[in-house]
Amino acid sequence: MTIGPHEGTGPNPDYEPMLQWFRYEHLPPHLQEVSKPFGELARKIAADLPRNPERTVALRKLLESKDCAVRALLFK
Repeated sequence: MTIGPHEGTGPNPDYEPMLQWFRYEHLPPHLQEVSKPFGELARKIAADLPRNPERTVALRKLLESKDCAVRALLFK
């Protein structure tokens, strides 16, 4: 499951703008490995839960977690 380059934008009323931040295909392979599970979960959340403020918060906190996991891998 991947997040397409145009997901999160467009006229589709079901689109979720937050998904744009979960794309990982542009990353080097070692960072894709860390980011991919977060992107897959983000898509599942967007697909399975009703659009409301709590879903947005869930995605935002997942994004924060993904960013921390990537930084943990890059930590020196």
